[in-house]
Amino acid sequence: MIERTNRAFIEMLKPAIERLEKHKPEDIAWKANVKYDQEHAELLTKSLGQELHISCTTWQISPQVDEWQHLSILHYLDLADNTPVTGEICTMGETKDGLVRGGGFDRTCEFKIQQEIGNYDPAKLQKVCEDMGADIVQSNADLCAVFYFMPNYPVTLKIWFADDELPGSGRMFLDRSADHYLTIEDAVTVGDFILRGIIQKYKNAS
Repeated sequence: MIERTNRAFIEMLKPAIERLEKHKPEDIAWKANVKYDQEHAELLTKSLGQELHISCTTWQISPQVDEWQHLSILHYLDLADNTPVTGEICTMGETKDGLVRGGGFDRTCEFKIQQEIGNYDPAKLQKVCEDMGADIVQSNADLCAVFYFMPNYPVTLKIWFADDELPGSGRMFLDRSADHYLTIEDAVTVGDFILRGIIQKYKNAS
């Protein structure tokens, strides 16, 4: 078992594992759209472009990931019900139970884009997004990146870059099916994790 130092994470990890142990790995794999390797008793998936192995006995993840990413992945595996991705996007504030927590994140996200991400070099930001496993797609924005936190959990980031007349702007969106895979608390955690990842990787690349 990998030693963890974050007490809040440790306290939340135990019930997450207890819930997962009530499910058959085959059922989890089907509902979450991940692969099940019966021989090695592990689930195989990608999260933000990284190949992951998830033990069905200890629920540890290899290679090791950020604690909150780890916990959110386990919550996704527990809540997943195989609802198809709709392709219709919405803000976090528009999701079920998202009015307060989700709306707060939407405002924080817009502020971070206006103050920082919207001022980034477009080509360098696109490379950072692609390194995090994002697909760059055509849209009405200057840059539209679709991140896959988990197979059935896309997160869309739209950016309009700053110019001589207007500051940078943008928003983050979830698929309408998101409520079938994560609670709003986890959705906010994932959104914040993606934003922090973009900012950190961009600065490291500078």
